[in-house]
Amino acid sequence: MFNYFRKEIEWGGRTLVLETGKIARQADGAVVVTYGDTVVLCTAVGAKSVKPGQDFFPLTVNYQEKAFAAGKIPGGFFKREGRPSEAEILNSRLIDRPIRPLFPDNFRNEVQVVATVLSHDMENDPAIVAMIGCSAALTLSGIPFFGPIAGARVGYIGGQYVLNPTLAEIKESQLDLVLAGTAEGVLMVESEASELSEEIMLGAVTFGHQAGQAVIDAIIALAEHAAKEPWTLPEQSDEEKALAARVDALGRAGIAEAYKERIKQSRYEKVGAAKKVVTEALKAEGLDAEKAKPMLKALEADVVRGAILDTGLRIDGRDTKTVRPIVSEVGILPRAHGSALFTRGETQALVVTTLGTGQDEQVIDALEGEYRSNFMLHYNFPPYSVGEAGRMGSPGRREIGHGKLAWRAIHPLLPGKEAFPYTLRVVSEITESNGSSSMATVCGTSLALMDAGVPLKRPVAGIAMGLIKEDRGYAVLSDILGDEDHLGDMDFKVAGTEAGVTSLQMDIKITSITPEIMKIALEQAREGRLHILGEMSKALTENRTGVAANAPKITVINVPKEKIRDVIGTGGKVIREIVEFSGAKIDIGDDGTIKIAATSDEQATKAIDRIRGIVAEPELGAIYTGKVVKTADFGAFVNFLGARDGLVHISELAQGRVAKTTDVVNQGDSVKVKVLGFDDRGKVKLSMRVVDQATGADITEQVGAKGGREGGRDGGFEGGDRGERRERRPRGDRNDAAE
Repeated sequence: MFNYFRKEIEWGGRTLVLETGKIARQADGAVVVTYGDTVVLCTAVGAKSVKPGQDFFPLTVNYQEKAFAAGKIPGGFFKREGRPSEAEILNSRLIDRPIRPLFPDNFRNEVQVVATVLSHDMENDPAIVAMIGCSAALTLSGIPFFGPIAGARVGYIGGQYVLNPTLAEIKESQLDLVLAGTAEGVLMVESEASELSEEIMLGAVTFGHQAGQAVIDAIIALAEHAAKEPWTLPEQSDEEKALAARVDALGRAGIAEAYKERIKQSRYEKVGAAKKVVTEALKAEGLDAEKAKPMLKALEADVVRGAILDTGLRIDGRDTKTVRPIVSEVGILPRAHGSALFTRGETQALVVTTLGTGQDEQVIDALEGEYRSNFMLHYNFPPYSVGEAGRMGSPGRREIGHGKLAWRAIHPLLPGKEAFPYTLRVVSEITESNGSSSMATVCGTSLALMDAGVPLKRPVAGIAMGLIKEDRGYAVLSDILGDEDHLGDMDFKVAGTEAGVTSLQMDIKITSITPEIMKIALEQAREGRLHILGEMSKALTENRTGVAANAPKITVINVPKEKIRDVIGTGGKVIREIVEFSGAKIDIGDDGTIKIAATSDEQATKAIDRIRGIVAEPELGAIYTGKVVKTADFGAFVNFLGARDGLVHISELAQGRVAKTTDVVNQGDSVKVKVLGFDDRGKVKLSMRVVDQATGADITEQVGAKGGREGGRDGGFEGGDRGERRERRPRGDRNDAAE
């Protein structure tokens, strides 16, 4: 019934298994990949024909995690998986980026790739497994795909590279790098690093690429048994070749002249006018102007790329290494906790930092379990930033990906919760864009955080590198423009400090690049990054002292774990009362850490004093001011330390004989008491008669000189009927005798 094939290898100390022919047999390609106990089903399906008028390649990659993979039931009312999580979107992009360049340029059939996580062992990353499975499914499908590729995760622990570190090992690693590539070279890199050198980063990429060769061999071996017949690609007809030649003749000079314009909007207008001249000429000659659109785009790329290789000068007149002019400003929004405006050429990011409390942390429900994040970075790309009118809505995959890239660049430099107990939300609004708005976000975020008083270890900057590579040579470009990104062969973003790299992202639009080109790009990026840091320092060199006046001030105190229940109270009654009384926000950790967030010192003091009063232990011999909360025949109960009450026995109310408690005190009276001791149940014995009620001074010596005593009698702490029965005894006579 099943035409089943299986390939198994040992990889990174674990068994990697590729299986096909049993599940999802109607898909063009379907592979189940198992690594440890993590299992992912990957499928690939391609449309057999192109939609009329379609002039682009519609590729969709969907990575989806099923809750049952971790033995969980989804939350929410419907109890089923809903819209993709941020992690699913990022992993979809992680797979899309290396496979997209490996389809033929003239291929326009719709292709959908789906990776479904069926089992997660909480050790092996399903994203890497999914990337391998999608590569294998495409290789088996017959769809024109110049793969296969392999993906790998690389860590750096104890000075050694680690292949596919477990989720636990990643927490100890100085590097979290994911890469994908073919047998020839690397296509995609995504990483977060703890200020590592360019040499270590390049070594990690080389290490991961070499390790992936065994996976590529395994996919090829599986394909030799199970691959379907390859699709036939239509070749360019003589008519299309003639049309392309005519487009070149009509448009090359005009487009070349238009690209001499250095202002983006003016350049776009001139390029559009040059293209219009070509299409009108084609129509006048009776040729198909619609078919000429992709040919015009190819001509545009050839003109730009050729000019850079031939002259060494770029669209805006710069050489290959020069960074555009930079202006950095901070504190531009009066009510924001921290703000910055970072402008580099025609790219601009308005970045705002907001400080919150533990209650503002983001709760993330992942397959690995629920966890909380105290740093959020949200990137927005409105259409006006490129001079267009467009849809405004929820963030797309690109916005989520760019935000996460900037998050990775900044995250290694943030202080720990203990040093800076705030929740941080950064919002980057891209107000202008012409190349590398994500790196402008990194620079703006660094400035906005420092403006908010966040103690970053060092400022962070980012730069985007490009590549023009032809048979006759190549050129590595620093700080690329949007056109250089679209028409070039590489988008290589590097972020970091003066000490090292914190994030690296690379996407290659050709089949691969050499280690030599990567090394040049990294060194050139370092030079550009240091220049940008120097320009940023003109606005701010380090974090401000203290947070903004309108930001919450967080004070951290610690209480014994056994006291947490006293601070919270039954059903949260006590903590609610403290919040209402003080106006502060209070977060209580399981370890006894309490964070008090207040907008004024008065609010914080009220909350702290109340909490310390609850958890404080009375000191023997100490004098406190308290309030009478209850009177009884045998004495008065006084609240003297937070919620702590003690008993002043009738014999300790005043010097001399007291016939009736209310002769000395009444409920609500403020009194001064001294701690005499504790009974075997921890109840506190208090005395008023040894304290001067006017001054609070200890008058023990005076009482002693009169033959008095400090301590009360044992057994005087029982309440209720038992205490009343004791008081009915003729203790007054004994008191008289004692006096």
